[in-house]
Amino acid sequence: MDSRSDLQKFVLASAALFVALLTNATTAKAQAAPAPAPNQESPALRDGQHDFDFNMGVWHTQIKRVVDPFSPSSAAMDLSGTVSVRPVWGGRAKLEEIEVDGPKGHWEALSLFLYNPQTHQWSQNYINRKIGTIGAALIGEFNNERAELFQQDTFKDRSILVRGAWDHVTPDSHTYQESYSADGGKSWALAFFATKTREKGTAVTAAPATPPDADPKDSSGLRDGQHDFDFDFGTWKTHSRRLLHPLTGSTTWVEMDGETTVSKVWNGRANLAEYKADGTGGHIELLSLRWYNPTAHQWYLDFATPNVGTLGIPNVGEFKNGRGDFYDQEPYNGRMILVRFSIWGITADTAQSEQAFSDDGGKTWEVNWVNQYTRIKDVASGGQ
Repeated sequence: MDSRSDLQKFVLASAALFVALLTNATTAKAQAAPAPAPNQESPALRDGQHDFDFNMGVWHTQIKRVVDPFSPSSAAMDLSGTVSVRPVWGGRAKLEEIEVDGPKGHWEALSLFLYNPQTHQWSQNYINRKIGTIGAALIGEFNNERAELFQQDTFKDRSILVRGAWDHVTPDSHTYQESYSADGGKSWALAFFATKTREKGTAVTAAPATPPDADPKDSSGLRDGQHDFDFDFGTWKTHSRRLLHPLTGSTTWVEMDGETTVSKVWNGRANLAEYKADGTGGHIELLSLRWYNPTAHQWYLDFATPNVGTLGIPNVGEFKNGRGDFYDQEPYNGRMILVRFSIWGITADTAQSEQAFSDDGGKTWEVNWVNQYTRIKDVASGGQ
C-alpha cells in the first residue's frame, strides 16, 4: 500500500463506467449493422463455450521462441516454466497466468479468454507484464478438435497476420503454436511453439501463490500506483443511478441495486471485478479486468459482458490527491466523445463514483452514472 493516507483507500472501478460504455457501444453497433434479409436463415453454429475446459489447471511448459520468424537463419531461444489456468466469472471466462525463464531472464504474462455466445467464437486478450498494455485480441474458434484464433498485428513496422493454434489435446498434455503470415494467410512462419504437460492433481485450481518477481528499478520519479486498488478486494453492496439517453437533455434516471466482487490476480498486478445488478434499468452483469502499467504508472480499466465476448476500449488514468480519474475516447450515437470515470470520498467501508460524457473536448461534462458502495463484511475475496 502507498504510505500516504489520501492515496491509500481506493475502491473498485465503478461498474457504471463499463455498463454505460457497453450499452452505448452495443446500441451504436446495432444501429450500424444491416438487417438480415427476410426469411434468411443462418447456419446453426456449435456451442463452443466449453471448448477451452481442457486447459484448466497448472501446466509445465517448454517453449521455443523464434526471434525473426521470416528469416531462415533466425536465432531461437528456449524457455521453461509454469502456466496456470482457472475459470472466472462463474466459468464464463478463463484466466491464464504465465511465468517462464529463459536466456534473457524472467517473463510473466496474463491472458483473459472470453466466449461470445452470439458469434460462437473465443477471444484471447494478452498483457505482457513489462509492457503493461493490451493489443488487439486473437479471435477464432475450434474446428475438428483444433483451435485457431487470428489477429492483425505488426512485425518490424509491417502489417502481418498472427495465428494462435491449440492442438494435440489429451487430458494431460497439449501444444500451442503461434505463427506469422506476411501474405494474407497463404503461408505461415512459426514464431512460438509450446508444449504443456499437466502437473498432477491440478485439473481446476487457483493460481499458485508465488511471490512476485521484482520489477526493474524505476527511475521515472513517478509514484508507484500498483497497489492503488488493494482496498477494493472483497464484496460490495452497490446502488447505481443511471441517466437515460445521455447528451440529449434527458433528466430521466433509473436505479439499480446489486453486488460487486473484486478479486486480486496476477500477484496483485491486476484484478477482476464482477458486477451484477437489477432494477428499473433492467438486469446487468459484467466482468471488469483492471491492470497496472508499470512503465506509464497508470491503470487500465476494461470490461466484457455475457453477450459480448471481447473487451472494449480501456479507460486509462491514475489517482491524484485522493481522486482517481480515467479517460477514453469512443463513438456514441455516431459521434466521438470523451468518457471520464472518477472516484473519491472513500472510507474503509464506503465509496462513491461517477461517470460523465463530454462532446466538446472536455470543456463541459454531463454526469450520467452515479454509484454508491458499501462493503459487505465477512465475505472472502479470494484470488492471488
